[in-house]
Amino acid sequence: MERLICLAIGYVFGLFQTAFIYGKLHGIDIREHGSGNAGTTNTLRVLGTKAGLVVLAGDIIKCILAIVICGKVFGGRYPEEIYLLRLYAAAGAILGHNFPFYLHFRGGKGIAATAGLILSFHPIFLPMGVILFFGAFFLTHYVSLGSLLVYAGLMIEMVAAGQMGVFGHGQRVLNEMYVLTALLTIMAYYKHRENIMRLIKGEERKTYLTKKNKQ
Repeated sequence: MERLICLAIGYVFGLFQTAFIYGKLHGIDIREHGSGNAGTTNTLRVLGTKAGLVVLAGDIIKCILAIVICGKVFGGRYPEEIYLLRLYAAAGAILGHNFPFYLHFRGGKGIAATAGLILSFHPIFLPMGVILFFGAFFLTHYVSLGSLLVYAGLMIEMVAAGQMGVFGHGQRVLNEMYVLTALLTIMAYYKHRENIMRLIKGEERKTYLTKKNKQ
């Protein structure tokens, strides 16, 4: 039951669709512009760098809040499963972001929300996440490539850290964490399937932290 509660708490936080709300405040439905995605990258391209940073911050924070709240609520009662429950909270936030019911399940791709997971789940994930994303982005200016590398790194690190005893959980709980992380990774790659095809064909659009996005 506690797993479902954490998933539900995360989903509720994920429903705070920062890109959609920000766009509406500026008179547009962000899903009807650019790539049609309600996320950071499309907001940056359509509304500019400031808007992109606001949306990025909002999507990161909602996932962090879900993780922190579930940790506070269940940490004392289920210490042997606390990382698993925090992961369920993060998964819920990503699902809520990607599939908000009140927007007919048309949301974003979950990468900024995943950044909230990486920032607040365990310190071991942060260095690799930063290196993979920003390394790929500043070398290629492909946000999608950085995002895909982050998820690949997250999957590998989750298993490596678990088997090294970083989380202090038994193997049964660790296996559940691995499965949940794998499902999130599969969902991220599925949401980026068109980006993957464009990357393969060399047709993916580059993103810059400047006005070049609007050219």
